[in-house]
Amino acid sequence: GKSVAINTMILSLLYRMKPEECRLIMVDPKMLELSVYDGIPHLLSPVVTDPKKAVIALKWAVREMEERYKKMSKIAVRNIDGYNARMAEARSKGEVITREIHTGFNRETGQAVFETEEMDLAALPYIVIVVDEMADLMMVAGKDIEGAIQRLAQMARAAGIHLIMATQRPSVDVITGTIKANFPTRISFQVTSKIDSRTILGEMGAEQLLGQGDMLFMAGGGRTTRVHGPFCSDSEVESVVAHLKR
Repeated sequence: GKSVAINTMILSLLYRMKPEECRLIMVDPKMLELSVYDGIPHLLSPVVTDPKKAVIALKWAVREMEERYKKMSKIAVRNIDGYNARMAEARSKGEVITREIHTGFNRETGQAVFETEEMDLAALPYIVIVVDEMADLMMVAGKDIEGAIQRLAQMARAAGIHLIMATQRPSVDVITGTIKANFPTRISFQVTSKIDSRTILGEMGAEQLLGQGDMLFMAGGGRTTRVHGPFCSDSEVESVVAHLKR
């Protein structure tokens, strides 16, 4: 269920987006599920298997998000699509966009010193962070992870940074209230008990699913829909990866 769903999501991104349009950060504490993807051009870093390094990767994403917000505010756009459109327009016209940077203070007068810098006109790629097993990360560095995830989930969407997180243990210490509040879109496959279903979706029903890709999908508004996830085999994943590495 879960691993196949993550693979199908990743594959649909790989099929549709070039590496310069979409970059991936993969966190896989179990070292088995996502290590297949090591070496594809879309990865920002090799697949992260050490939970401590995962914290560093998430904190990097928070900094990247802040940096993107600064860039977007400089040219007064509201999201990554607006930013990329503006940059494409500047590139096609051959114009230069400058921004003022605060570099310090004048020693004698105490006035702020600003320098003008030319902005890089490259488009910003989307960044998708895929975490395969939340439970392992929460055990090692719960507070750090929770803080980073909270900031990313609240703010990162406008900056083009998206999170996909999965866990096999839907207990309250893994899916904390904070994390739950910040992930409006959730998917539950078959679970063993009503309690697990309630932890994930806030309602019962997931314990009655049939397995093999049968899932409840909950979009932002809280309405759940029963849908069926597509199946993709390991060999398909391997052949796509082999093609991308060429």
